[in-house]
Amino acid sequence: MPEGDTVFLAGKLLDRALAGKTLVRGEFRHPELATVDLAGHTVRGVATVGKHLFTRFSGDLTLHSHLRMDGSWRIHPVGAKWPMAAHHARVILETADVQAVGFRLHDLRLLPTEEESGLVAHLGPDLLDPQWTDELAAAAAANLRARPDRELGDALLDQRVLAGVGNLYKTEICFLLGVSPWTPVSEVDSARVVALARKLLLANAWRHEQVTTGDPRRGRRTWVYERTRQGCFRCGGRVLVRTQGSGVEGRPTWYCPHCQPGPAPAR
Repeated sequence: MPEGDTVFLAGKLLDRALAGKTLVRGEFRHPELATVDLAGHTVRGVATVGKHLFTRFSGDLTLHSHLRMDGSWRIHPVGAKWPMAAHHARVILETADVQAVGFRLHDLRLLPTEEESGLVAHLGPDLLDPQWTDELAAAAAANLRARPDRELGDALLDQRVLAGVGNLYKTEICFLLGVSPWTPVSEVDSARVVALARKLLLANAWRHEQVTTGDPRRGRRTWVYERTRQGCFRCGGRVLVRTQGSGVEGRPTWYCPHCQPGPAPAR
């Protein structure tokens, strides 16, 4: 599932390309919206909350989309070749000069703009909220502490605790804290966790490649995430990967046993 900064950037690029423009084509290739035509509507803007995208139109209409595991929005000039096969397209928003195409979008909903909040009311504080405050930071930290026996990695992925962290940041946050992802929340400083999570997302909010090490070169961008072959970027030791969570919630989780002491599944 995309990280919150990926969704944030997608929203900003969509807003830059579409805001203030009138659609000449507003087509859906989605069962529930197949008969909807948004041509003639003006795009008022695009906003994000956590991993949720809200494209707002004249007439007090909002298109809600969620990328899930493989969805994406692509923007290109009208007439340009699409980067994916046409059968993957679910939404086409076209103005006089630009097309925004939503590919492999599973979650799509058209609703009155005033009802947007109902779709995200269950979320914890958005780490990329432009109106971030100390109060939001404290609320996110309190959400973490609410279940002290919960595994830190599991809690970080729970969007009801704090919104925006995906599997990459979960893995890297645990590394930078020097603890195993299976460490109970009670053993870490929750305020520090929230501050670190926000710092990482903010640092990457305006670029396509996530970097947690400070080195943007290929193969050097993360400390342990997807580094089972290269080894730990800090100590050079072996990086292990184990599944954290069960069923559809299970995620591959990388960690360095040397740099991250604490509980972990049997090897």
